[in-house]
Amino acid sequence: MTAGLLLAAGAGRRYGRPKALVELDGEPLVRRAIRLLGDGGCTPVHVVLGAGADEVPDLPGAVPVRHDRWPDGLGSSLLRGLASLPAAVPAAVVVLVDQPLLSPVAVRRVRAAYADGAVVAVATYAGRPGHPILLDRRIWPLLGGYAVGDRGARGLLRDRPDLVVEVPCDDVGSPADVDTPADLRRLCPVSDGSASGADPRW
Repeated sequence: MTAGLLLAAGAGRRYGRPKALVELDGEPLVRRAIRLLGDGGCTPVHVVLGAGADEVPDLPGAVPVRHDRWPDGLGSSLLRGLASLPAAVPAAVVVLVDQPLLSPVAVRRVRAAYADGAVVAVATYAGRPGHPILLDRRIWPLLGGYAVGDRGARGLLRDRPDLVVEVPCDDVGSPADVDTPADLRRLCPVSDGSASGADPRW
């Protein structure tokens, strides 16, 4: 069993509203990301909510996790989400709500790396680490010193490369962020299949 953990608590200040509520192809990004994790074989799926939590629609297939300290940053959301998972969960696949072009295939690839013995499996794009990231429960206690402010697991991955297996995912999606409405407009042709999934910023 590999859980899915979706971080969707931020206020989306650059966007002008919480990105969990933003829609792409008529679907809220939060539901799109839940489907990503479910289609990638994750169960259960927990969603960390903060800003705009009362406005988030029903989340079929997921467990909402309220995080009142969401202003502390992404790191606190990661720790809150991991702490919410059942004790029987041995590992979690982490994704962010504002990367709607990630692929379930990438989720399955990091899960396969875990099945082959990886403690941490990181999807890479053009050789750069991105999401999804799979974290074995054994390293969760190490994250306390790294998941601070808007930093998540990246510092741990940098300091402990011996724990990390990189999983190339260039061919199955894009890690493009939706930070502004203009970013979303650029992604619309990609999401409907009329353009390449590659993002020039990456």
